[in-house]
Amino acid sequence: MKRANWFAVSPEGAKAVGGLHHFVTTGTALPSRLVHLVFLRVSQINGCAHCIDIHTRDLLQEGMAIDTVVLVPVWHEAAYLFSEQERAALAWAEEVTRVSETHASDAAYAAAAAVFSEKDLVDLTLTIAAMNAINRLGVSFRLKPRARAEA
Repeated sequence: MKRANWFAVSPEGAKAVGGLHHFVTTGTALPSRLVHLVFLRVSQINGCAHCIDIHTRDLLQEGMAIDTVVLVPVWHEAAYLFSEQERAALAWAEEVTRVSETHASDAAYAAAAAVFSEKDLVDLTLTIAAMNAINRLGVSFRLKPRARAEA
């Protein structure tokens, strides 16, 4: 089934979502690799093929080893591959993305706050919220990944 091109149908909405994305990728003190790592993990949870494709490529361009990228979905079992800040960001990303189940528990907040300044934690949460919004649009309107089938 063909679905609407949300960018074309609502350019004002696309601009608004794009503004938040621009802020979290350029206007925070969060490391770029951390932002793309969070984008990838949130996209994996939400099942957005388009975003998984993009953010996997972004992490590879940033120099993350393929061995690390492929283990992002099971980072708890491969925690040694991720810094303390990355582990805290991944845990908070999972907590916030699954907020209907977790209700952003006090324990999870305390764990994230132990690693991030108050400003960085707010910016991290905005990063998670931005990717959740983009994923919901990507999945709902079936944005295709850039990946191509081998001939």
